[in-house]
This record gives sequence, C-alpha cells and structure tokens, in this order.
Amino acid sequence: MDMATGETRESDVGKGLLAIEARGLVKAFDGTLAVDGVDLSVRKGAIYGILGPNGAGKTTTLRMLMGIIEPDAGYRRVLGHDNPRDVARRIGYLPEERGLYPSMKAIEAIAFMGALRGLPLAEGRRRGRELLERHDLGHAASRQIRQLSKGMAQTVQLLGTLVHQPELVVLDEPFSGLDAINQGKLEVMIRDLAEQGTTVIFSTHVIHHAERLCEGVAIIAGGRVPYAGSVETARDRIPAQVRLETRSREGAWRNALPEDTRRVGDFWQFTLPETGVEPLLRALIDGDAGILSLSIERAGLHDAFVAIAGEAAVRDMDTRSAGDAA
Repeated sequence: MDMATGETRESDVGKGLLAIEARGLVKAFDGTLAVDGVDLSVRKGAIYGILGPNGAGKTTTLRMLMGIIEPDAGYRRVLGHDNPRDVARRIGYLPEERGLYPSMKAIEAIAFMGALRGLPLAEGRRRGRELLERHDLGHAASRQIRQLSKGMAQTVQLLGTLVHQPELVVLDEPFSGLDAINQGKLEVMIRDLAEQGTTVIFSTHVIHHAERLCEGVAIIAGGRVPYAGSVETARDRIPAQVRLETRSREGAWRNALPEDTRRVGDFWQFTLPETGVEPLLRALIDGDAGILSLSIERAGLHDAFVAIAGEAAVRDMDTRSAGDAA
C-alpha cells in the first residue's frame, strides 16, 4: 500500500503483503442492496477501520469477508485464500451481537471460544488465565458471566476471540456499550495486537477511535465506499485552516489576507494559501499588523467524513454515539 495515498500497489498483491483484498462486493437482501460494490485492501499488520452510520453496510461487509455470508458479486481474498472459511482458524471474529453463556465461568468461556477455532481446551484454559491476569481480570476467572459487569463480560469475549492467537482479528463495533475507561483499554489492546504483527480490522460509528488507531479507513455510506485509503490522505482532502489574531484591525496588510477570510470572534480565519503562510507573514509584519497569535489547524477525520459521506451520514453516527454514551 502506498502510505501517501492509501492505494494498493500491484507489487503489494504479488508479494502477499495484503491480509484482505476485496473487489466489487455486492450483497442484497430481499431485493434491497445492502452493499453495492465495496473495494477494500488491508495491509498485513495494519489497523484498519470501516466507518459509517448504522445500516451503512459495515456488518454485511465484514460477514462477507469472513465467509459467514457469500457475496452476490465480486470477490474477496483473505490471508491469501479465496475462500475465507479455509483460514477460519487463523481469524478471530468478534460480532456486534455479543453472546456468552451466562452460567459459564469466564475461563471456560475463553477456552470454549478457542476450541471453536481448533485450540485444545486445556491449552485454552492455560492461555485464558494468562490473558485474564494480563488484563487485570485474574480474580474473575472462576466467576460466571452473569456475575460480571458488562465491560468485564465484553473483555472476556474479546479475550476468547484472541486466545487462539489469530493472524487476523475482525471486530464489529467493538467499542459499543463500553464506558470511557474500557474503551481506552480496548484501544491499548488493539495497538498491542498490531505491534505483534496481527492485522486488526474493525467497524465503528465513532470516528475518533479510527482517527487515533487506524493506518487506513474505508468510509461506507449507503452500501458504497466513497473513500478508502490512509487517514492522512482523507484529512488532506480538506485544506488546513489558519487562525490569526492581530493587534490592529485595519491597514494595508489586510489586502494580503485570502478572499475567504472571515472574522470569528477575535480571530481572522481563512484557508491556508497554496503558497504557504510565509508570504502572508511577511506582509503582516511589513504592514505592522501586530501578530498576537497564528495557528494552522489541519482538518480532522470527522471533517473529512462530512465532506466525503455527507451531513446526513454524520448525523446518523452522532445520534448512535450519543445513545452509546447514555
């Protein structure tokens, strides 16, 4: 992948550097298109986010990638295989619908999930205890799932997703329902996985998680992907903004300000000129504008999402995020 543009190079495909490659994925349910031509490329060892509001097609896309459902058109290649089910034991998948047996002990739940991926139960228990201790849940190993808090239960299910040490981890809305502390812990876990060489792909409607974690993102809106590439390239689609505070409000120096300059409180605000800020600085200094402060603010991923997916998609995501916070 070209990290300047987020685009996949042919050499990446040929060298087997991609954990996931999908082209033209299409899926309809009862005649309604849920996913309409999705393209994705995820580099091995990367953290990759799929962003979009509820109903955009994120879960359907992930399920097609995992081989849980088959696409109506297009193809996907996962860990070098055209049939994802051939490599199911090398994948860890956490669905959005959480599901653990309430009467099962935490350690047994983790071992059971590992066994579903081919890990012997005894080894699953041993690894499970290590994982619980590492994440400060050793005291909960023998407690039933029904006795755990929601955050603890979700952590147990995540550890069960990881116990067989998968090469690829797929998380569907992993931050949903977690408080701020547990969201922070999950972010640390995701970074640790990537540092170990594990590929992590997750869907989310909370943009700031993707901005903090992801190397690349795909924005899904209405079943389509209007953007897939690096976070940096997405942000660069919107020009940086300059905030300038001057002691003087009038003078010949104002002729040097760009045409889109507007007054916002005590500041002048405008788009960073293509020529950069240096010529403007010289004009301000020579004109005795009295520069009190000047800052250049790059667009965030949220602003890029608005520009790419539209205001309606952002409103849907913000509404869902507020519901989670409540």
